[in-house]
Amino acid sequence: MAITQRGVVQYALEPLAVELRDVVVPEIGDHDVLLRVGAVSVCGSDVHQAYNTHSWPVNVPVILGHEFAGTVAKAGRGVKGFREGDRVVSETAAEVCGDCLLCRTGRYNLCPTRKGFGYGIDGAMASYVKVPARALHHVPDSLPFELACLAEPHSVAYNAMCVNSTIRPGDLVVVLGPGPIGLLCARMAALAGADPLIVVGLSADAPRLETATRLGATRVINAEKESVDEVVRGFSPLGADLVCDASGASRPLDVALALTRPDGQVTKVGWSPDLVPININPLVQKNLRLQGSFSHTYPTWERVIHLLDRRLTRPEEIVGLTSPLEGWREAFQAMHDGRVIKSVLIP
Repeated sequence: MAITQRGVVQYALEPLAVELRDVVVPEIGDHDVLLRVGAVSVCGSDVHQAYNTHSWPVNVPVILGHEFAGTVAKAGRGVKGFREGDRVVSETAAEVCGDCLLCRTGRYNLCPTRKGFGYGIDGAMASYVKVPARALHHVPDSLPFELACLAEPHSVAYNAMCVNSTIRPGDLVVVLGPGPIGLLCARMAALAGADPLIVVGLSADAPRLETATRLGATRVINAEKESVDEVVRGFSPLGADLVCDASGASRPLDVALALTRPDGQVTKVGWSPDLVPININPLVQKNLRLQGSFSHTYPTWERVIHLLDRRLTRPEEIVGLTSPLEGWREAFQAMHDGRVIKSVLIP
């Protein structure tokens, strides 16, 4: 008889087609571990899926959750380097082919057949989740699961700002959008030496802009009350060295291209379900580098775990709600309404 557990399941591609269900505890293969989930944070993409406003394919029914940490409850016979009782976090690339050029060169995050937890296969908003051992990283005892589960969004931000972008001390960096990823991108930019560091939001983002200041922003802008262009060019008439578009919309890319100095960089990390016309002429005229940034790879996770353990990223600034799994609905709603930056569930 199969053993069951409670899980937050998206069961249809319709708004709010999510509920807490009894689901089967997964069986593991020789190279997997069964992970006892210690904490799982709610991503903006989880909220988008719950409201059916996402722009990526989702295999329903599916257990949500891809930002998680926990303890190895059982290890497959072929697993090396991890054993029962180990404290770990997991990457999100739940399935990759392992054979394509991208996988063989360490860029498995871009594997064409990649499937991630929480949309491609079952995720971690449950007591137990099956994880391939290759996706695991050890975490020190000094890093509680409530913060360790933030390694995934930290890795997204690190990859965007410290791998796919170039930031030198003294560079003028602008981050558009103070959502969880935007705020973490700002923090990574601050750690990399950006100064001035400007974070741009709207009136509804006032609390998040205050958080941006605590995370190292030297200037925040409410775009509904100030001219972003005037503020940026007040620091540098040529424009920003780097603009990171973490807004989750398409139109701000226009703003990013206009704000960037000649021979500068634009990095887009926010998903954009809306399709709108964009003036890309500045890309040519100013000889800009437009860079997308998706997911992360093994070395990034190792660095992020170190930063988290040292609290250098100030992770406690972005967690606004911690709840048992049964409180998932309020955790999602609080993020949807903008009342908290990040919710964390404890199964």
